[in-house]
Amino acid sequence: MARLFGTDGPRGIAVTDLTCELAMQTGRAAATVLANKGEKRTRILIGKDTRISSDALEAAVCAGICSVGADAELLGVVPTPAVAHLIIAHEADGGIMISGSHNSAEFNGLKIFCGRGHKVMEEAEDEIERLVLYAPGEMKSRKNEEVGRIIHSESSAAAEYTEHVKKAAGTDLSGLKVAVDCANGCAAYTARKLFSDLGAEVLVIYDKPDGTNINKDCGSTHIQHLMEYVTENGCDCGLAFDGDADRCIAVDEQGSMIDGDRQLAIFARSMKEDGTLENGTAVITAMSSLGLRKYAATNDIRLVSSGAGARYVLERMLEGGYRLGGEPNGHIIFLSDSGTGDGQLAGARLMGIMKRSGFKLSQLADDIPAYPQVKLNVRISPQFKELWKNEKSVTELIERFEKELGSEGRIMVRESGKEPIVRIMTEGTDFGRINDMAVEIAQRIKEKCAAGE
Repeated sequence: MARLFGTDGPRGIAVTDLTCELAMQTGRAAATVLANKGEKRTRILIGKDTRISSDALEAAVCAGICSVGADAELLGVVPTPAVAHLIIAHEADGGIMISGSHNSAEFNGLKIFCGRGHKVMEEAEDEIERLVLYAPGEMKSRKNEEVGRIIHSESSAAAEYTEHVKKAAGTDLSGLKVAVDCANGCAAYTARKLFSDLGAEVLVIYDKPDGTNINKDCGSTHIQHLMEYVTENGCDCGLAFDGDADRCIAVDEQGSMIDGDRQLAIFARSMKEDGTLENGTAVITAMSSLGLRKYAATNDIRLVSSGAGARYVLERMLEGGYRLGGEPNGHIIFLSDSGTGDGQLAGARLMGIMKRSGFKLSQLADDIPAYPQVKLNVRISPQFKELWKNEKSVTELIERFEKELGSEGRIMVRESGKEPIVRIMTEGTDFGRINDMAVEIAQRIKEKCAAGE
């Protein structure tokens, strides 16, 4: 079966790859799959980020939802975790967030949530794909009074979400000064009020979205400016979100980056101390750092690994009943409060730990080892998808390097779930050596499996 979903829903160049027609059909399929079985009309919530294309895709998704007899409730510009929360609060049957996440403005995507407030699982994804790609005729359009309606909740959605995060954070941040990078995205509508209401002194940058500047040289994937801004303005910390604010990368008072892995270690330690870390366990991915793994081992924190991607972290958390999970990119899930990553909640909780402990952020992260990493991507010919793993000269090279690194490093080589790209990550104590390893593996894959060969 051809794949409509990647690791996080349909995504592509807006209107060109992710066309309005595809968005409409996805809306129809999602409403069909998520339809409730009772007499109450199915209702799907729709949020969006600040991209210029989000309005057009919102209209298309609404048309699809309403055409099959479901109601579409518009939330306006809100963070992705707001959709997850409001599905529960509004007793909706599901939701769709229109966002290209951390990508640049020309991209967009559709993140689909079930009625439990988390992203749909593989079985529902497969059925949505089947309807869109192979059986559109099964989605019957309704007529006359059976057509769905559009409900407008834009005026209250962001405020409802902000109140939820304030209660979930449960902390007073007075006396702390924070710099917040909103990535010209959804956090521009919520972050200033949220952190101010929690008592912090708030300095905000990149909070003027114009439809084309989301994530442009700012946000969680471009934090150099925030690192300088924090030290120049004497802030206690900085928080950088991505375009839909489901990720948070922090900066300590010295201008050093605190990525998702180091945040996860801080959260796990704090939750273990107060008895809220279920089974003493946190869920990580195969890409999580060696430093996090070594820190957990020496602090009696159990780590359970999932596949790469937030949906797989969530699935593992649901399977095991775990309450904390995350990725190096700053996507942290607190399952007791949200069915998806929430960058602003993570930021507020991180600052709450600073306030309660009396420690600076650099001190909280000081005993969490940080090892150099090298990451490279190699585009392969589509004919070698999955088959590159059988290339003996590639696998033998990787095995030789892994043996050389032993317990002082690791190598991850995996294929992208969406594109014919092999991702290489090496990690260890000697940057020069792991860089040479990554380059040599990349070159070997290019020689054997590169596009055009």
